[in-house]
Amino acid sequence: MTSFFRTLLIGTVLAIGGTAVTLAADAADSVVGTWKLNLAKSTFSPGPAPKSQMRAYVATADGIDMMYTGVAADGSAVNGKSTFKYDGKDYPITGSPDFDVLSLKRVDATTIESTQKKAGKTTGMTVRTVSGDGKVLTLKSKGTSAKGDAYDNVMVFDKQ
Repeated sequence: MTSFFRTLLIGTVLAIGGTAVTLAADAADSVVGTWKLNLAKSTFSPGPAPKSQMRAYVATADGIDMMYTGVAADGSAVNGKSTFKYDGKDYPITGSPDFDVLSLKRVDATTIESTQKKAGKTTGMTVRTVSGDGKVLTLKSKGTSAKGDAYDNVMVFDKQ
């Protein structure tokens, strides 16, 4: 009987430990939330900077839903959305004249590398990081616009 209880105890500990490991692997993505562009901390080369931008990231069963809205430098409305996973596969994105597909890979718990493509051709790269305290999101992007102009932007967002 003692052997039975010992086996039951070991089985229970292993089951709980396995569940904890699974939950840790599916831990909340640090980017999930709403973010507001901090123009004072951002740089846009060659520019001009947008007037505003808000981003929202939501974890779903299909991956991460990302939506953005804002006002471009010329006063026109901008918005876009995408649903993606960090598996290196191509995912459609709306709202950008410069790219129509994203491909994302996780570097570590707070860093993601993204490749942007237009009509199958790579047009840009972005490194997305979330600060250790989870309050600042930074997007460092380099590429070529649909007009053929090179850009090198650093967009800094504050968590809302």
